[in-house]
Amino acid sequence: MELIVGARRITPAAIHPIPGGVEAELRGDAVLPLLDAAFYGAGRVEILGGDMDRRPMDVAGIEMRGASTLVTLICAGKAAALH
Repeated sequence: MELIVGARRITPAAIHPIPGGVEAELRGDAVLPLLDAAFYGAGRVEILGGDMDRRPMDVAGIEMRGASTLVTLICAGKAAALH
């Protein structure tokens, strides 16, 4: 699975499903677009792949862990219809 943040694809170092969403471990600059989307509305966050493919996600938690960041994302609606 990957994250789509605005027009950017981000591959987490690890991603684990949780009830209603996922926990993604991001490293380095991968966390910056997600922070911009969460705090400044600079892009929509979606999941690409898996059971939650194309679903919009809300950032529910951010935990800094030294060289990585654990981000909790909760499903915020249905997947967009493909045309």
